[in-house]
Amino acid sequence: MLFRGTSKERLLNAALKVVLKKSVIDCDNRIKIPPMIPPPKTEPAIRYQRLLIITRRLILMTLTALLIITSMFAVTLLFQKKFLVSWMCFGTGLVGGFVSIQQRIKNVSDEELELLSMSWYQILLIPVYGGIFALVLYLAFLSGVIEGGLFPKFSIPEFSNPTSTDDLKGFFAGTYPQSGTDFAKLVFWSFVAGFSERFVPQIVSGVERRGSNGSSDGKK
Repeated sequence: MLFRGTSKERLLNAALKVVLKKSVIDCDNRIKIPPMIPPPKTEPAIRYQRLLIITRRLILMTLTALLIITSMFAVTLLFQKKFLVSWMCFGTGLVGGFVSIQQRIKNVSDEELELLSMSWYQILLIPVYGGIFALVLYLAFLSGVIEGGLFPKFSIPEFSNPTSTDDLKGFFAGTYPQSGTDFAKLVFWSFVAGFSERFVPQIVSGVERRGSNGSSDGKK
């Protein structure tokens, strides 16, 4: 009798396990647990991430630009024994543009920030404009369009009569600030030209107005 009772209990336990297992499987099939989905990022988090992307790209571009300009200076100084003032102006304006965009980037709208974070071209465009503006300002100094105690003065080689190609080469290779103070002024204003994107365009617009007024007075 003991053996038979033990066998029945084993059979009942086995049947109960089968029924419970089937019930659990049915419950799992009926109740589908959705996969874990991370919560959506908030607007401040997205903006902060875009700021980090743009800042990394700005640092990379700044270091690359400085490396290229430094290499050019080293080549010209070591092999040609010359210091290219024009490239110095362009490089300083480029750095000014990078600093400008880094200062302004915290205040730009979300749409502009999204555009900058998605495109290397948009980030590089403003600093390149800064380098071009610095070259334009350098030419304005050389031509005498801008004069005064705040602005640099230059030693410019004399041109022969008639002018030749060697004169032009000497103009670009032999034009330097008259003193260390003038050189420092040139570096400062080149940085300003890149940092303030409205500075040089305002000068160009002012010169254009003066030229237009002068032409109108001449015709009268």
